[in-house]
Amino acid sequence: MIGGEMVFSTGFERKFGWLAFPGFLRYFALMHVLVYLLKLVRPEIGSVLMFDREHILAGEVWRVLTFLFASSWFEHTPLGMILMFFTVMIAFMISDALEGAWGEFKTSMYYYCGIIGLIAANFLKPGFDGMFVYEAAFFAFATLFPRVEFRLMFILPVRVSFLAMLGAMRLLWPTFKTPLWLLFLVLIFANYLLWAGLPALRGKAREVAAGKRRGLFKAAKATVENAFHRCEICGKTEVSDPHGDFRVGRDGKEYCEDHLGGH
Repeated sequence: MIGGEMVFSTGFERKFGWLAFPGFLRYFALMHVLVYLLKLVRPEIGSVLMFDREHILAGEVWRVLTFLFASSWFEHTPLGMILMFFTVMIAFMISDALEGAWGEFKTSMYYYCGIIGLIAANFLKPGFDGMFVYEAAFFAFATLFPRVEFRLMFILPVRVSFLAMLGAMRLLWPTFKTPLWLLFLVLIFANYLLWAGLPALRGKAREVAAGKRRGLFKAAKATVENAFHRCEICGKTEVSDPHGDFRVGRDGKEYCEDHLGGH
């Protein structure tokens, strides 16, 4: 695969369109809330849902998916519940935005690919939870809509692109101590790289190249416009033809030596 937009052609979507899951991230967030609330009543349920390679190979295959909802970064405190609430609201917004930009099918594939990478990473090194699904969605949202602003503490406006950069720095920091960590990040965020990261870089490169071409065209145009001699017929100037000879004809207009005859 060299890019999400190339993988999911119209033909591919027509064939596998039934895999689309409208509002996937919304339901994902609601499942997270459900397990979060269940753990208030039955704290031990987390250990039954967590990813455990040995237990999975022994037959507890449900753990391959339930680990996605088994843990969160929020404690069971009033503050934790408030943070969970706002996380879910943001997830709803991101879900709608990505589906609006990519469509339901491509967005669903984005989540599926991320979850597959997350499962693979856990088989190599258990410890990655479903919160990374939100992070991948957030990075995609920040790439597509970098000027959107969130208000920290309901006061300070901060662009989502800045928050995404802080999040990326936090994720990359462990690689300075453990370079192998980068391999896990690539595996977990392969969907982001294919769907959003690399296409954005290609788009930026095309934009820079187009800007350079526009700059060269404007410079050339300005040079031509500032030329002192110009043939009335072919538009040749001393800039485009430094060795050319220009003369004023009987009609008072200037011509190059190729078109001077008869004027």
